[in-house]
Amino acid sequence: MAGRNRRRADRAGAGGSGGRGRSWLRALGAIAVAAAAVAGGLQAWRAVRESPAFRIRTIRFEGLSRATADELLALSPVKPGDHLLLADVASLEKALARHPWVRRLEVRRGWPPRLTVRVTERRAAALVELSGLYLVDDEGTPFKRAEPGDGLDLPVVTGIGRGEWVSHRADAEPLLAGALALARAWREADAAAHLSEIHVDPGDGTTLYLGEEGLEVRLGSGDLDAKLSRLERILSTLRAEGKKAEVLHLDDRLHPNRVTVRLAGASPSPAVKVGVGSREP
Repeated sequence: MAGRNRRRADRAGAGGSGGRGRSWLRALGAIAVAAAAVAGGLQAWRAVRESPAFRIRTIRFEGLSRATADELLALSPVKPGDHLLLADVASLEKALARHPWVRRLEVRRGWPPRLTVRVTERRAAALVELSGLYLVDDEGTPFKRAEPGDGLDLPVVTGIGRGEWVSHRADAEPLLAGALALARAWREADAAAHLSEIHVDPGDGTTLYLGEEGLEVRLGSGDLDAKLSRLERILSTLRAEGKKAEVLHLDDRLHPNRVTVRLAGASPSPAVKVGVGSREP
């Protein structure tokens, strides 16, 4: 009886070893298949990487007006001939963003192998005097020193020193933002007079200089929209009467509707209440 039990145990043990052996064989087979697949994949990737078919043929720029394709290509770390799939697009975007006219951009891969770079350029809203003239965009960012080739006829914002801009930016930025808002309102109103300068001062407020003769318009602070509307009516009246003014005061804080006009070659005239035909004493 004991002998028969031992034989059953020996057969059971042999069967268990065979099962484990077959499991190992299956595992080894799976590993071999996976290794072959990896080797095949590496070989395929090596073929793609070395194939001239994936070399960038062109880098095309869209949306350019101020920047040029040659300038941007000179900044780009990615060049024609580089591999399309290995091109470091993040580095390319960072490098092109150094161009002063580039506000933002988008890079797309395409086929035949190419890169298309869609550029959104900055829009110069004014010039600002910061110990030299600089172009400033709609967001109030001075982005490049003005050059003769820029060909821009824009109002100049004065009254903000370079030291103040560098050391007290938080105080200077609202002044510049207000000047830009005024320049935008003037542009949208399509005013007849050319706005040449906007002088800002924390105490005295805003002063405009119009036209080639530099008509001085003292707006002061507050309610600038209403003052600009009033100013347009005054200028229209002066043109209709064939008169020229040297200085216009719209900065009377006690009497906001009162305007003082100094005509060219004359002493200051009495205060005139705009919109009403009578004169105030």
